[in-house]
Amino acid sequence: MRQLFFVERGKFEWRDIAVPALAADTDAVVRPLSVARCDLDLYIANGVAPLSGPFPFGHEVIGEVIDAGPAAGVRPGDRVIVPFQLSCGRCASCQRGFTASCEAYPPRAAYGLGMNYGGGLSEAMRVPFADHMLLPAPTALTNAQLASISDNIPDGWRAVAPHLKARPGASVLVVGGLAQSVGIYAAGLAVSLGAGRVLYLDDDPGRRALAETLGATAEPLALAEGREPADQFEITVDASGLQPALRFALLSTARDGVCTAVAIYFEPLVGLPLTPLYMKGVTFQTSRVSARGVLPDLVEHIACGHFHSDAAVTRTLPFSLAAEAMDAPDIKLVFETDLAG
Repeated sequence: MRQLFFVERGKFEWRDIAVPALAADTDAVVRPLSVARCDLDLYIANGVAPLSGPFPFGHEVIGEVIDAGPAAGVRPGDRVIVPFQLSCGRCASCQRGFTASCEAYPPRAAYGLGMNYGGGLSEAMRVPFADHMLLPAPTALTNAQLASISDNIPDGWRAVAPHLKARPGASVLVVGGLAQSVGIYAAGLAVSLGAGRVLYLDDDPGRRALAETLGATAEPLALAEGREPADQFEITVDASGLQPALRFALLSTARDGVCTAVAIYFEPLVGLPLTPLYMKGVTFQTSRVSARGVLPDLVEHIACGHFHSDAAVTRTLPFSLAAEAMDAPDIKLVFETDLAG
């Protein structure tokens, strides 16, 4: 079968590999139907993220089950959501909801991100522990509406949903940037979850426009013009990937507030304004999202029509154009399969 590999900065190639087969009763084999480009995928493609190839690519997957073991919990023909991280659902970490730290796998085990588990831009992928991993895709939602529900939308959800549950009606600030779709998702989800005020700051006009379509107030960040932090937001989200913008988000967090960094900082050291954070009692979180752990609540929220995630999709293309388009400047690309299935 054919599978897309990242080789090096700016270079992808399709390779012929063996078709994956069931290896356990709880396994399933899934045919990817739709694969969204994760924010990180763009930065792997253009060399900003320091990952070395070659490895299979693509990890935000909606697919169709084509084979399943007797204990897989799914049947051929089922349309399913495939979480991007591998997890067993049985270990202590998974039971606590920390599916990004599953004890059955090495750290950072995931599809399409440099490890030997296959990738979504392919004709088929094996899903172990399918009885836990796979979730039914709501029949009323299209693949475009479910784009990025494997990774980027859960990333935005975890930055706002639990904190708004604890503080209904709280004010939310999102500083956009490098994690470009995650920041937009965080802002839109905050609106749909009933936040009192949602301000999205970003110097990119295209991203501001998308945040506005999801109900947020959007303004330029304008740090170069001397914009000062406003110490008034109970929940802040840093999606910038830039240290000055991270500092701005942290200093804009109100007393006893919480700031979540969803962007990855590749520098070995990042400066934090610890003294004012200490005095205000700010909680700062930076981590990978445990996507499978938050998916049930998120899928229900989207299925009920509260959040229109397809607003962030800027183009839909066939799989066969993925190699050429992977470093395009679009905010969110979705690839639909045109491979033999």
